Amino acid sequence: MTDTLFSASISLSLVFAAALALSLVLKFWLGSRQIRHVAQHRDAVPAAFAHTISLAAHQKAADYTVAKARLGLLEMALGAAVLLGWTLLGGISSLNQALVQAMGLGTGQQLALLVAFVVFSGAIDLPLSWYQTFVLEQRFGFNKMSFRLWLADLLKSGLIGALIGLPIAALILWMMAATGSLWWLWAWLFWMGFNLLLLVIYPTLIAPLFNKFAPLEDETLRSRVTALMQRCGFSAKGLFVMDGSKRSAHANAYFTGFGAAKRVVFYDTLLAKLSAPEVDAVLAHELGHFKHKHIIKRIVSMFALSLAGFALLGYLTQQVWFYTGLGVQPNLAASNDALALLLFMLALPVFSFFIAPLFAQLSRKHEFEADAYAVSQTSAQDLSTALLKLYEDNASTLTPDPLYVSFYYSHPGASERLARMRGMASTAA
Repeated sequence: MTDTLFSASISLSLVFAAALALSLVLKFWLGSRQIRHVAQHRDAVPAAFAHTISLAAHQKAADYTVAKARLGLLEMALGAAVLLGWTLLGGISSLNQALVQAMGLGTGQQLALLVAFVVFSGAIDLPLSWYQTFVLEQRFGFNKMSFRLWLADLLKSGLIGALIGLPIAALILWMMAATGSLWWLWAWLFWMGFNLLLLVIYPTLIAPLFNKFAPLEDETLRSRVTALMQRCGFSAKGLFVMDGSKRSAHANAYFTGFGAAKRVVFYDTLLAKLSAPEVDAVLAHELGHFKHKHIIKRIVSMFALSLAGFALLGYLTQQVWFYTGLGVQPNLAASNDALALLLFMLALPVFSFFIAPLFAQLSRKHEFEADAYAVSQTSAQDLSTALLKLYEDNASTLTPDPLYVSFYYSHPGASERLARMRGMASTAA
């Protein structure tokens, strides 16, 4: 290894280790702030909610938030240790060498490396996933899944991932080897096309493998929802109720699909908890995202960011220091494309973590805009009461740490969100 290459490799190792350490310290600091702040405000309902949220519900939300945050700290520590094991401590390099010795060099070995990594990573994540579902969610009354259903979901996800992921991985590896120095551009075009296709086929082909989707049968609610969508200039392929209650007591509503394949989906738990005007208000909020073109803006942003990512990966695949700096000895006699994909996938989140607050802030801005649209089409009072019911039923804390919110929350905190709605209602009056 030349002095220049050695210097570049050591520099990357140091920068990566420093970024990982800094991100871990920041995550632990923010998580600890959240735990302390929520615990300190556990014994009193905020004045703005004193007449609508009981102390018992407020305390349940606080306890649930703290429990999730503590589990999150454990996940962070485990994730950082596993990441170091895969990279700087040589885990991926050892796995790659073992597969080379067993299978020889070639496309088969590269695919096997990707599959083995996914299997080992999934196995490492399983205990915490089980704990979250059957201990944490169970303790607070949210889990409705049996172990058999959880296992069936796991197997279905693995099978679907293999049926879809293996051909995609094979095609991208082929592009990397066969389409020259601009392979990343062709791979990006394919990846974007696949994601757009997935938006179309997911509602009708994939989602029904996990849940049942029945047409909305309540004629009164159907008429209200249809009238609201017509008033907002929105059309959908259908109104459906999803059996979310077979897995969780959490409630939600969402749009899915793209173009002519758009669907409106209500969790059965949502319809059981909200009045018809409140359902209208929640739906109007979702319509607000479409009216403000938030979905299109996010897709365009995803296109731009992924293009930059593929271009960067195209450059890094040609740099030996990229492999050695992340603890991997590249193959000297064959392609290292699978190694490059894995290393890039592992290293990128370490650095992108520091710009996450910018995207969270943009998301919160979009939520405020969608709220404003919902208020203009329905009622601030109905939207407020609907959100309060959802906060209570989902045990969402009303007193999160403001700095934690700024860094992580994709939706505004309850106090700020409802205060804005009251301001909109006052202005309208």
